[in-house]
Amino acid sequence: MSRTGISWVRRARHTGVLCALLAGLVLSGCTNVPAASADEEEAFAAPREIAVEQPQEAAQPEKKDILVAIDPGHQSWEVDMSATEPNAPGSTVMKAKATTGTVGRFSGIDEYALNLDISLRLKELLEQQGYAVLLTRETNDTAISNAERAQMANAAGADIYVRIHANGSEDAGASGALALVPSAENAYVGQLSEQSASLAGHILRAYCSATGFADLGIQVNDTMTGINWSQRPVMILEMGFMTNQHDDLAMAEDSFRQIMAEGIAEGIDTYFEEAS
Repeated sequence: MSRTGISWVRRARHTGVLCALLAGLVLSGCTNVPAASADEEEAFAAPREIAVEQPQEAAQPEKKDILVAIDPGHQSWEVDMSATEPNAPGSTVMKAKATTGTVGRFSGIDEYALNLDISLRLKELLEQQGYAVLLTRETNDTAISNAERAQMANAAGADIYVRIHANGSEDAGASGALALVPSAENAYVGQLSEQSASLAGHILRAYCSATGFADLGIQVNDTMTGINWSQRPVMILEMGFMTNQHDDLAMAEDSFRQIMAEGIAEGIDTYFEEAS
């Protein structure tokens, strides 16, 4: 037999002897083994029931009787929108149905893609607060004119019409955010000027506070087809200059885009809070 085998036999013999001695001690009452307590006996007799906390459903936001129309400006370069349409209802001035917008000079990102991304984030945030939201487009290859976008918001009975854009300039030093609204003298939507300016003010202040972008103020513009066809308080937010290195690279960051959308949502919320 090998040494390993002999060692195993010896261990087995010692184990057997020890077991016999222990058994004898137990039978003779010479052991000092403590008896199990009643609680321990109960624990061994039946397994305890473990309460598992069920996941709670997320609280649904209180629905607001408010419809926000959001227009992500422009569309893909591949969509031909060069045909013309009246600049306003009954106007003889004809303008291209839509344009493709600018492009990030440093990021290389197209404005139309940035506008849609911010608009989708804004839609989600507003819906979480109980607002109903209409997007004039949800893809970059949607062929819809500026007049048609405003008419969509009109037909849906939107309470406000927020147009999301980014800016461009020959001056690379130009930076910050601004808003465009119709003037009181606008022949088509002058009656919307005051409400539109109020909406623009709330959004611009909240947006610039959230992003840290310079507040370039509210400007009037009566040449925008998407404004002139609106029947609802309307404004354009120019979120920043894609021709400025600081603005462009900031707006290219995913985390910063969420801050941008949160700022716009905050401005919309404060506008309706003040109006109520």
